[in-house]
Amino acid sequence: MKPSSTRPDRTRRRAAIGVVAGLAAIAATTALALTRNGDARPAPLGPEGIPIPNAVPLAPPRRVKPGQRIDGIRCQASEQVAVHVHAHLTIEVRGRPRRVAAGIGIAPPYEVAATPAGRFVAGGSCFMWLHTHAADGIVHIESPVPRTYTLGEFFDVWGQPLTRHRIGPARGAVTAFLDGRVHTGDPRTIPLRPHAQIELEVDRPLVAPAHVAFPPDL
Repeated sequence: MKPSSTRPDRTRRRAAIGVVAGLAAIAATTALALTRNGDARPAPLGPEGIPIPNAVPLAPPRRVKPGQRIDGIRCQASEQVAVHVHAHLTIEVRGRPRRVAAGIGIAPPYEVAATPAGRFVAGGSCFMWLHTHAADGIVHIESPVPRTYTLGEFFDVWGQPLTRHRIGPARGAVTAFLDGRVHTGDPRTIPLRPHAQIELEVDRPLVAPAHVAFPPDL
């Protein structure tokens, strides 16, 4: 989706707050012996129409400020939408889910909408080109230039380490999935392509990769 300006994009987003759109589907598509453990309750749909895990955040957002650069990615006063795509990130630690924090890559003071479907960070004093609005794992890639960003760059914006042996504060062997398939390379190199489905897992038991249905406006 490539809106012509920031204002129409933000207007559409705010109009969509509280509207539940899309369904979550858990796919057991893997050649490994995997299980999906943790909280058995169905995850509720959040303000972007994507399920929010029944879990605590892996780690809080890094505090960013206007004009700051991380990996060449700037924090600018408005969202940059020459390129505007979304990827989804799921994190499991020893078979149990962890949330991707809301507000990653957005500088305080936050403008927070308390929607019926949950907390939505609608604004702040600046936006990194990689950021999150809700705790649903949706990574917003909103860039002034056409390029492919990586999961490692997103974790740098988050302020958390990502290696083959660590995800944020969680340490152990890391297994990465991209679109349901095991990613054998460095997890930092995973591309944030449009509608990429990414899952990171620390230690065992391994969990069947999640699959979410992106609503039409994502």
